[in-house]
Amino acid sequence: MTKTLILASEFPPQPGGIGNHAYNLAKGLQANGFEVNLLCDTRSINGETETAFDKNLSFEVIRIARKKIILLSYLNRIKTAFSLARNSTSIISSGKFSLWLGAFLTFFFKKEFIAIIHGSEVLLPNKILRKLTDLSLKRFDKVIAVSNYTKSLVSHLALKNIEVVPNGFEMDLPETVQSKKDPVPVLITVGNLTQRKGQHNVINALPLLLRKYPDLKYHMVGIPTDIEKLEKLSLDLKVEDAVVFFGKVSEEEKIELLQQADVFVMLSETTQTGDAEGFGIAILEANALGVPAIGSLGCGIEDAIKDGTSGKLINNKDSKQFAKALEEILDDYETYSKGAKTWSQDFTWEKVIKKYLRILEE
Repeated sequence: MTKTLILASEFPPQPGGIGNHAYNLAKGLQANGFEVNLLCDTRSINGETETAFDKNLSFEVIRIARKKIILLSYLNRIKTAFSLARNSTSIISSGKFSLWLGAFLTFFFKKEFIAIIHGSEVLLPNKILRKLTDLSLKRFDKVIAVSNYTKSLVSHLALKNIEVVPNGFEMDLPETVQSKKDPVPVLITVGNLTQRKGQHNVINALPLLLRKYPDLKYHMVGIPTDIEKLEKLSLDLKVEDAVVFFGKVSEEEKIELLQQADVFVMLSETTQTGDAEGFGIAILEANALGVPAIGSLGCGIEDAIKDGTSGKLINNKDSKQFAKALEEILDDYETYSKGAKTWSQDFTWEKVIKKYLRILEE
């Protein structure tokens, strides 16, 4: 049995796209005959939530407790990674520190080393750390980018061993998904309330949208990191009655809210600190429920939306483009809804894992 070590900078039950990706990758590999160990850290104070989550997994998770002196935590991760790498056939690194750690291990082990890049970890604002990441990527046997956008971020490295494997989603779909014949519309964004996710771009467009759709509602679901800024923006623009904050919700509640929505919106932007949208997996989850999407050009969302079929791609700052895209979707809603469902099926983890299996078995 092939032994694979995954080094992950994030992992459930804490939220985060890199962690969700690592979880599904590990589960998929284990189900296909790989023996998987996954190294990550513990983020809760006492580790109880992680322990409860890990006990039901089919693969082994080794977590490193976070120390008050964070350097001690990193040193412990390095030490543990060395121990686990000795008995592994391949090592997969996903996330900023994991890329550096994986590259460091290449100096000591003759194994197959694979890097997975998502976006923000290759756009670090610190020039020294960005150079360290560039040098690290050159040490790997193979590099996998989760989108063509992410691949473009490292084009200056001229890597010949890089390929794109899109992010995947796994979702327990309800038995019946009701079709919507007369959308209100209800817009929804699922994701941390941050500048990168672009909820403020949607709110900025609401004054224009409400002129045509006075009953329109905008639902925001996710950790309320920047909720105060968004509340103030809503008040300043006098659109607060159209805005609803739901905060962090359960998976079941998320699916229910997605079913109540008509159009998923993610007008993400890349921040000055290099925080970038590498793909946009929440879009595919909405699509699977028949909810078409409107998303940003110039980021990984371009790979998550098939323009004119599963939704529309627009300039995230252009309210007129937003209004036109929304009108186009609503005028032909059934076609877009069916197109979204069909499009999403290319991104299930059942299909995505086969691409990873091919890469690992080459």
